[in-house]
Amino acid sequence: MFNLLKEKIQRFIGRAEENASEEKTVKLSAATQIKGLLKSSVTLTDNDVSDALSDLEMDLIGNDVAMEAAGAIINELRKKIVGREVDKGSLDQFIKDSLKQTIIEVLTPEKEVDLLDQIKNSPKPYKIVFFGVNGTGKTTTIAKVARHLMDNGLSVVLAAGDTFRAGAIEQIETHAEALGVRVIRHQKSGDSAAVIFDAIEHAKARNIDVVLADTAGRMQTNVNLMDEMKKIIRVNKPDMRIFVGDSLTGNDAIEQAERFHKEIGIDAVILTKMDADSKGGSALSISYITKRPIIFIGMGQKYGDLKRFDSVWFAEQITG
Repeated sequence: MFNLLKEKIQRFIGRAEENASEEKTVKLSAATQIKGLLKSSVTLTDNDVSDALSDLEMDLIGNDVAMEAAGAIINELRKKIVGREVDKGSLDQFIKDSLKQTIIEVLTPEKEVDLLDQIKNSPKPYKIVFFGVNGTGKTTTIAKVARHLMDNGLSVVLAAGDTFRAGAIEQIETHAEALGVRVIRHQKSGDSAAVIFDAIEHAKARNIDVVLADTAGRMQTNVNLMDEMKKIIRVNKPDMRIFVGDSLTGNDAIEQAERFHKEIGIDAVILTKMDADSKGGSALSISYITKRPIIFIGMGQKYGDLKRFDSVWFAEQITG
């Protein structure tokens, strides 16, 4: 997982290790070298790390980190390491820790979301609508979230709001049967907003805690789709709007998240297929661009393969 990005970051950190042992892969300025002869610490100047940072920025971009996010990471890392006096023997660890902290900061949203806490402290039913294009694993993710909520003592009902795609209703019904929960559906090509509205009324009548609503997943550039999404929000006023993105699609997932956020606003993100992601750049980019939290990541096909996202865990994974 994240092997390609991890490799590039390790190469950058390795340059610091070589520098600490007086190998000049990371070139030190003359002033820095003279100071280094007289004491056991070194203070890096911008010239000392400029080339290495430029290479790291290109490596980030090449591993699905959006240019805007990559630039922010490099700028913040530069602030942390330039002008800081560091013991020669711990320079590599200093660089690694600084990069790790920078990644954590990029992944830290403007507002944290504790889904269980929000549900338990909100009026019933709590309404969650899931958005995203076809092929991201959205419907399976809804089933995984349902299992997670049920395991934490909450009752759920599913809404088959994707009335556009052939087989979508049958797919969510299959998940509902496996989970032992009810799914509210209409006929194919029906009004998605109406389906979700009926699911909410069903939940109110039966004192169900949470409504989990699927939606159509046509391409994010489809005007009709966005109009449909806006109607769903206008009619049903969801408490949480979750974007589901496929981490393997890289920049496509970033573009999708940005478009959905601009058009309808998203409150949180779930990234699927993270266990197969060799790059890892999508998480950094989506967090930075939308300023919304990644609350879960998909780590397999089973209902239990939903992991609460932890920025510290992620930073440790890619920094080694």
